[in-house]
Amino acid sequence: MSKQQPSHVQQTRTGAAVVSRRRALSTVMSAAALAAMGLAASGASAQDGAYPNKPVTLIVSAAAGGTTDIAARMIAEPLSKALGQPVVVDNRPGGNGGIAASAVQRAKPDGYTLLVQYSGFHVITPLLMKNLQWDPVKDFAPVANLLSAPQVLVVRPSLPVKSLKELVAYAKANPNKLNYASSGNGSLQHVSTELLNQMAGIKITHVPYKGTGPAMTDLLGGSVDLTITTPPPLIPHIAAGKLRPLVVTSKSRIPSLNDVPSAPEAGYADLDVSSWFAMYAPAGTPKAVVDKLAGDIEAIMRTDAFRKKAETLGAEAKFMGPQQLDQYQRAELTRWGKVIKSADIQAE
Repeated sequence: MSKQQPSHVQQTRTGAAVVSRRRALSTVMSAAALAAMGLAASGASAQDGAYPNKPVTLIVSAAAGGTTDIAARMIAEPLSKALGQPVVVDNRPGGNGGIAASAVQRAKPDGYTLLVQYSGFHVITPLLMKNLQWDPVKDFAPVANLLSAPQVLVVRPSLPVKSLKELVAYAKANPNKLNYASSGNGSLQHVSTELLNQMAGIKITHVPYKGTGPAMTDLLGGSVDLTITTPPPLIPHIAAGKLRPLVVTSKSRIPSLNDVPSAPEAGYADLDVSSWFAMYAPAGTPKAVVDKLAGDIEAIMRTDAFRKKAETLGAEAKFMGPQQLDQYQRAELTRWGKVIKSADIQAE
């Protein structure tokens, strides 16, 4: 017959068993809690990384009808298919590109609000305008360049000139009589024509608009005499005889306007001016999001359909990814800073 254990020994063993069971239960519960937390974190990460999961908005710095708007609409439809989400074009002209730039600058850096920007507003406006509320380098993450294009100088058909040489002679014979339209103060159109004024020793008066579209409306209506802008909005009107092209501001002719002389042929070799139209995200946008957008855009721009459409419009599907675009925009800021200083171009 076994000897009965003292009561204090039995209580000790019972207490130890209870503690052991509690520890085991606590371990199981902790493991379950950790697993649940892990699953939750995993789910959150997956949700955060599932870009995009709602519509993307492209805020355009110019009115409908200009090349900035054309570039945005050319990329919007195929990009929507690539992302599996609607891509909406939102035109916000005005403020020399500042209205659109400021809207994107203030937007949440999550890849859902993007800027389609015109080079004149991005690298010339900041050089001419004081007290800007946005910085072209610090406030934006470069995504991709979409289109590049030379400028074309066109006049209303009723103007009695058929070449750049004749335009210069007419301007000298009629001082302060001619005026030109631009897409805004500080635009490349503005700087290009002021550069021509300096080179030729003439004075053609600047009339700024909120984008190329409104400028074209008044030029076609005869309210202004001429403009310098990219080919896409001009080619249909040139073909219809509603505008007369005098020169392409590039070193050689372009296929879509092969009967129009280049700047060197017209006697102004230094009038070599090209525009570019690029996409930016707010600064701080995750690199993975920027890289995805850039990768999808590159694939779209390498298709025959996109390239041929650009060529038909007189532009070039010239892709630049984030790093290359960043380097290019910095070089452009330096280049145009020198031009503006040497030509003494002032903001109006």
